[in-house]
Amino acid sequence: MSNPLEKARYLGSAHTPAQLPPDGGFEVAFAGRSNAGKSSALNALTRQNALARVSKTPGRTQQLVYFEVAPERYLVDLPGYGYAKVPMEMKAHWERFLDGWFQTREALRGLVVVMDIRHPLKDYDRQMIDYAINRGLPAHALLTKADKLGRGQQAQAVLAVRRELAAAGAGQVGVQAFSSESKQGVDEARAVVSGWLELA
Repeated sequence: MSNPLEKARYLGSAHTPAQLPPDGGFEVAFAGRSNAGKSSALNALTRQNALARVSKTPGRTQQLVYFEVAPERYLVDLPGYGYAKVPMEMKAHWERFLDGWFQTREALRGLVVVMDIRHPLKDYDRQMIDYAINRGLPAHALLTKADKLGRGQQAQAVLAVRRELAAAGAGQVGVQAFSSESKQGVDEARAVVSGWLELA
């Protein structure tokens, strides 16, 4: 099966709005808490082992990291939070930067929220989903590390997240189990992202 994301390459990082690439083309953002497995998910989707650095120290992504998949088609790795021991001033800078980026970025076509299937829908995850809904953007929840649960527990976890999102008025958000280890759900997630990027 051909993979429209496999040509992804590192384009650059942005720590301030001035460092962002031109606001054109299509972008899909990936958000997740520091230990949710976001880098591993990006690597699995692109079928590259080291596209996104998988760190032993969670919370290493401290910029918006852009990967170009095709001309004017980008994956954007957002800073991970949770474990990251970040000074308050840095955190405030990030919140302002991300807030402005989410509200004004014309190229943004969708948001993938990466959550550990055993600990989903923490405050940060909800905040990211709210960003997408407020902008009218599609969002998709990847419940990672699914290989750590049996099939029955996975199905229960997916259903629980769907119910909780529906109760919060976010029933349109896609939810799936995912494992970068066993490759479960990789094709499904790749199809969602490729669709948003309008990659044939």
